[in-house]
Amino acid sequence: MLMAAWNPRPGVLANLMWIMDRVFKFTNFGIVSVLHKDFFIQAGKAKREQSLVELKEHIHKYYIPLGRQFMVLFPEGGFLHKRREVSQRFAEKNNLPKLEYVSLPRAGAMKIIMEEVGPQNPTASTSKQGDKRDDVNQNNTRIIDTKSGDTIEWILDVTIAYQDRIPLHLQDIVCGTRPACRTHLHYRLYPSSEVPTDSEGMTQWLYDRFIEKDKMLEEFYRTGQFPSKGNIPEVARQVRQDNVRYLILHLFFIASTYLQYRIFCELWSYLW
Repeated sequence: MLMAAWNPRPGVLANLMWIMDRVFKFTNFGIVSVLHKDFFIQAGKAKREQSLVELKEHIHKYYIPLGRQFMVLFPEGGFLHKRREVSQRFAEKNNLPKLEYVSLPRAGAMKIIMEEVGPQNPTASTSKQGDKRDDVNQNNTRIIDTKSGDTIEWILDVTIAYQDRIPLHLQDIVCGTRPACRTHLHYRLYPSSEVPTDSEGMTQWLYDRFIEKDKMLEEFYRTGQFPSKGNIPEVARQVRQDNVRYLILHLFFIASTYLQYRIFCELWSYLW
């Protein structure tokens, strides 16, 4: 859903590093993500600490040297229908609100990111001393350039609301079995300097954001609109996908895959 929404925005997907569950490594876009140097995190308590160590290494090995400008993190750590019950039990034990529309997040990966390339880390970049270039995007706003010593400046909080509370499943997308529907993405932008640096404070900051998300989604599914914040008007922009373009792209993918298969078969027969 996020890939589709950001695809029309030039310069976003190419400069973005995804942090996703390791299971996606074995999907049809897994090889693309591997080549793009995205990070695959392993779920489960037993492998959580090792995954965080690997994330730290990945940031310094790929994110910074490649000059990536954006990172996508899913702090809730899994699909809602799998996480809701566990999240509510955890909330009950720790005197936290029991959330219905989202699950309580984990702060481990975010803490690593903020420690390595956050605003409080003046040595977040391993850049060359001579590279002091400032990049400017099409709206003349400054883009993060880790190669010149910059750090993550903003946190974009995305809340997704589905029609009738039913998310799009993989079989819906692949088979086209679900009628056309409208999905809403709500954006909130926070300066990264607002995020506390200590573990307890950062965890509470994340909890507060997700508690707000739950209230926002509750109102959305009751009224059909996200709540407005004070006198600040909500700005809506509709993202439309070009079906012809998708058809051409998929035909290209199928043709290129077939061509690679034929080349492999020819090489195999030649060598053996």
